[in-house]
Amino acid sequence: MAKWGEGDPRWIVEERADATNVNNWHWTERDATNWSSDKLKSLLLGLSVEDREGRCEVTEVSKLEGEASINNRKGKLIFFYEWNLKATWTGESKTGVKYKGSIEVPNLSDENDMEDLDISIALNKDEPDTPLVNLMKTKGAEKVREALGSYVGFLKTEFTQGMILPTANGVAKPQSASQSKAKLDKTQVSSGSSTVAPVNTGVKIPTCKFTIKDTFLTSPAELYRVFLSQEMVQAFTRSPATVDGERGGKFRLLEGNVFGEFTELVPDEKIVMKWRFNNWPCEHYATITLMFLDRSSETELKVECRGVPNSEEEQTKGGWKRYYFEAIKQTFGYGARLF
Repeated sequence: MAKWGEGDPRWIVEERADATNVNNWHWTERDATNWSSDKLKSLLLGLSVEDREGRCEVTEVSKLEGEASINNRKGKLIFFYEWNLKATWTGESKTGVKYKGSIEVPNLSDENDMEDLDISIALNKDEPDTPLVNLMKTKGAEKVREALGSYVGFLKTEFTQGMILPTANGVAKPQSASQSKAKLDKTQVSSGSSTVAPVNTGVKIPTCKFTIKDTFLTSPAELYRVFLSQEMVQAFTRSPATVDGERGGKFRLLEGNVFGEFTELVPDEKIVMKWRFNNWPCEHYATITLMFLDRSSETELKVECRGVPNSEEEQTKGGWKRYYFEAIKQTFGYGARLF
């Protein structure tokens, strides 16, 4: 399934470098290994998940083998990282029985998309069987994936500050054609396998609000279910997705490019969610409200979007119309005219 956007697999970006490196001409390298080791541990330790069976938490990072570095050549930052990590998780059932298991990620690398990571969850050999293993393999693995994605985002933003300065004449070096092509094309969905790390701007983001509507030849109850059923989301996006259709439940779709959390659910009437696209500024979410209005033989879907970055307004509108509205109609036969 194609993605909402396309990214550069080497995380090549225009940034700002050392003032002694005039015009950013010389190849410079910064070792990010020690910083990365500390950052990975801080992001993983304490991660927890819970359900009706009990609670699990990452209590130890027992192995971190690998390296990370950033190279600056002619105003381009090129990110290299490769890690093999192991961690320990402990769980406690609602009846007070404690368990211990392991987490292994052998392929955290700049060459692999975050959705392609191998995250192996296991229970220690001497432990009795428990449903908590399934909790860790689903929600736990997703939490670990999100933490590792945050590491890549921090590596790109937090660690790189000051690596590139403006050129000698005060004007940034123009992008080459290959760099421009590698930039995220937010207006189209690409079949590429890479996702772009979020950019942390550190400033208040100008945002907008807008409403879009469409009608579907189905009942409010059926259309409501489309957004909360993992199987139905995977059907209309034609790709793997994770959807926990409960209040506070997380979702991730379109190969990890769109994700968020359901904050309010009124059965068959309203869904409110925190929603973001992967390349938006770090930790910035829009609030999306879906209203399902019964129009006799059809349902009007009213989508109110608040907090969308100004620069993303048209791309977000187009994305919702194409990858939600049109895809749902084509998949389930709910075709109707577009307002």
